[in-house]
Amino acid sequence: MKVSDIKDVNAQYIQQYQRSENAAGAADRQPAAASVKPSEKVDLSTMARDIQKAKVEVSKLPDVREEKVREIKDQVDKGTYNVSGQQIADKMVGESIIDLFA
Repeated sequence: MKVSDIKDVNAQYIQQYQRSENAAGAADRQPAAASVKPSEKVDLSTMARDIQKAKVEVSKLPDVREEKVREIKDQVDKGTYNVSGQQIADKMVGESIIDLFA
């Protein structure tokens, strides 16, 4: 079905050229899209890399510092472990402030 009947020869050439360009463009795009493999790429800033390295190093550390625990146990056993009320209060307040902002 023809929508319009073009009698001008130049206009017919232009339409024919446009159709061939559209067909060639579609053919060019199709193989290129099929040959391109999707890939994921992430660019990290220097700070992000440093944070990532720090996390790896921290994860290598033990959860419990056994040497420190042993020292405190020895002090408790000997009766020489003393902590002032001020130190306890400071830690409690410090921890509660950290919890508020976390």
